[in-house]
Amino acid sequence: MQQRRTAGRAEKPAQPPGPGHGSAAPAAGAGVTPPLAAYVHIPWCVRKCPYCDFNSHAAGASLPEAEYIDALIDDLDQELEAVQGRELVSIFFGGGTPSLFSAASLERLLNAMSARLRFASDIEITLEANPGTFEQAKFAGYRSAGINRLSIGIQSFNPEHLKALGRIHDHREALAAVDMARRAGFDNLNLDLMHGLPDQSLEQALADIDQAIALGPEHLSWYQLTLEPNTVFYSQPPQLPEDDILWDIQEAGQARLAEHGYAQYEVSAYARAQRRARHNLNYWQYGDFIGIGAGAHGKQTHPDGRIERYWKTRLPKDYLNPDKSFRAGHRLLEPDELPFDFLMNALRLVDGVPSAWYSERTGQTLDSIANQLDDAVIRGLLQPWQQQLHTTERGRLFLNDLLQRFL
Repeated sequence: MQQRRTAGRAEKPAQPPGPGHGSAAPAAGAGVTPPLAAYVHIPWCVRKCPYCDFNSHAAGASLPEAEYIDALIDDLDQELEAVQGRELVSIFFGGGTPSLFSAASLERLLNAMSARLRFASDIEITLEANPGTFEQAKFAGYRSAGINRLSIGIQSFNPEHLKALGRIHDHREALAAVDMARRAGFDNLNLDLMHGLPDQSLEQALADIDQAIALGPEHLSWYQLTLEPNTVFYSQPPQLPEDDILWDIQEAGQARLAEHGYAQYEVSAYARAQRRARHNLNYWQYGDFIGIGAGAHGKQTHPDGRIERYWKTRLPKDYLNPDKSFRAGHRLLEPDELPFDFLMNALRLVDGVPSAWYSERTGQTLDSIANQLDDAVIRGLLQPWQQQLHTTERGRLFLNDLLQRFL
């Protein structure tokens, strides 16, 4: 494979907006490293949805599939030195629509990854897929390639809501996709559902949940539609339900999911027993992750305890250009950034994380933020924090307010 883009090209990139950058002091917990995952970004979709603010681009008549897999392998090679000897606990193919790529291409990448990194014996490998890109033969190929979890972007089963969201599939294809996944051998499925859709009623939102439950997925991601900057919906807002209806949907939907055995363990994640998404848990528990692909992000804990975040070249044409670096930028987090960076992930979890992890994964002691923690407890936003860092029910509702205390 052609060698290209030496890592030194990205030694001094421009810094992104944020509260500081530069040479962070070594963390007190130097030598302790969290679990390691990998995120692979495939940036093409059949069509850009009007609500989507992810790094995704409409696919043309043909995709540079083989060329992009070559680039992903080169990109991975440049990240290996920092993670040598560490075990990979999960891989997530996100996008875009990764299921636009063939099973053979993804298998080639997985083979390259397993030749370079040690896979955990129970590694979770997830592929995001949309019902409009499903083929039975392709699904069997994904399973044969080693992918053992599918995340299917259904969003709604209601024809009118699918149309309003700009989705390319209909409700029949959504049902067929789940059936095809099961017949291909997948026993670990996530379904993505949205609520608070244009003109959606409580009854319609619950009908979506009921249909999803009837399909028996192991995991459900259920989250409210938000109008994000740089999207069509942001510049041309649709008519969304009023706040009272949104609140009714949230309460009734959570109750319905709990009634059928889907326990909420994160703000928008619900799972049956032993089926929580390990890859996403690694993010929320402040684990490390390799990021490869156009626009991917990564997080690395160095042996001396310093924590680095980095991001890759965003546009596919630039990512595939041999004269440009894969890395678009990177920075070391300053000590005063770590409380917020850790807690904005950990406190999304209903049960939070063990308090000891804060020191292990940031190198700081909780005593350094004890005043803010105690104030949050007094205000009913946080549970007593000596053993476990987790919010109260009120704290989950006002999570942004809680996190502001740690900026």
